[in-house]
Amino acid sequence: MLLDPSPDQEFFRDTTSRFLTDRVPVAEIRRLRHDPAGFGAEYWRSGAELGWTSLLAGDATGGGSIGDHGLVDLTLVAYEFGTHAAPGPLVPTNVVADLLSRHAEAHGDVLASLVEGTATAAWCFEEPRAGGKVASDGVEITVDGDEVVVRGTKRPVEAAVSADFLLVTGRTGDGLSHVLVPREAPGVRIVPLKSIDITRRYAAVEFTEVRLPATALVGAAGGAAADTERALRVGAVLGCAESVGALQAAFDLTVAWAFDRYSFGRPLASYQELKHRFADMKMWLEASHGISDSAAYAVATQAADAPELVSAAKAYIGHYGGELFQDCMQIHGGIGITFEHDLHLFARRGAANRSNYGTPAEHRARIADIVEYQEANR
Repeated sequence: MLLDPSPDQEFFRDTTSRFLTDRVPVAEIRRLRHDPAGFGAEYWRSGAELGWTSLLAGDATGGGSIGDHGLVDLTLVAYEFGTHAAPGPLVPTNVVADLLSRHAEAHGDVLASLVEGTATAAWCFEEPRAGGKVASDGVEITVDGDEVVVRGTKRPVEAAVSADFLLVTGRTGDGLSHVLVPREAPGVRIVPLKSIDITRRYAAVEFTEVRLPATALVGAAGGAAADTERALRVGAVLGCAESVGALQAAFDLTVAWAFDRYSFGRPLASYQELKHRFADMKMWLEASHGISDSAAYAVATQAADAPELVSAAKAYIGHYGGELFQDCMQIHGGIGITFEHDLHLFARRGAANRSNYGTPAEHRARIADIVEYQEANR
């Protein structure tokens, strides 16, 4: 991540790395497999003190960045989360904080609690696919006098089980709206789901005639399309940075294994066929670093090609990341697929990130739409 970080950025990244090494070593990650939330409240508050939750919040609410762009700084934290397979709702809480910071005059108190680490948030955006086994009605948000009503189901929702606030995206007529819903609001039902990632928690969130004051709206009713696209891009680039961290950890683990493991009197790394595979893996890894950084910078600077770069990063890392993890498993042999080995922790993180904020196939379709639009408007 970041070929030329500033001294402050490098110190920030190193501080996060040392904190995660100390607080969530592999043994603790394995223990958290059975924890209902997947992380501890005190651990999260300590992380917030390090700056994990303030980089997108803005100066007015206690936030601030290390470098010129808070989102780029936050990718350094996400990268370390990937290299440590660390727990905690880093991406969803920051996605919500970023969106609330654009409407801080109405929800400044909630934003402040997210920045302080005394509360966490989840973004209820994904809906069951039509025609699937779990298909259900999507969320509708209607304004009824001085109240707003939320109906429908969102799934999967990362960190909903532990979140204090749910940012719900739903349809209002032909537009989109955002509503900030307290987890304990009447009519909210959270059903935990199984996850491939052992420290992440996902859930289905059902909203049955949830009534809140109209002040719960984040922005104007029916006018949240631009905010939604921004949130998707922020979530995608943070997920990409985290995946690159997991890929780096898996690659380093496998290189060390190949030099330490001997076969027929020679280290595995000395065999030509494995050298070729490592060359391919290194190429995929370095390209993933580069495209992840480029996408984050484009979103941070609101560059015109940000949508294209984000989708390119998601599609590339999602596809070739899976190839790299598979090769790492194969080179490790039978031990690579055992639960006792650490490799699967990183592969699980990459697999979970692959479908968050759009699958590689969905983002390839987005790129095709962008190219088609550009050709039609030359």
